[in-house]
Amino acid sequence: MSSLSNEQIDMQLEDLAGWQRDGDSIIKTYHFSDFIEAMTFMTQAAFYAEALEHHPEWKNIYNIVEVRLTTSDTGGITSHDIRLAKRMEYILQQKRF
Repeated sequence: MSSLSNEQIDMQLEDLAGWQRDGDSIIKTYHFSDFIEAMTFMTQAAFYAEALEHHPEWKNIYNIVEVRLTTSDTGGITSHDIRLAKRMEYILQQKRF
């Protein structure tokens, strides 16, 4: 798997509201109404990440989840990072937590 070009990354980020590029990563901070919502979101995202075999760098403080996606094997942003970001947005839109 190879890293995406700058143009490919920029194009993908147009469809990912709130996601930003930070060096060789894409990042977003999610805000939930409480800790349970934040943890439920993380759990649902974790199942997809595990199936994708691509795990996020993230942290949770009460109702806030900070996410950083990068592919260390390539030293950049790959389609796996974009797929995981899109799944996180899907989870958020479905509000199944």
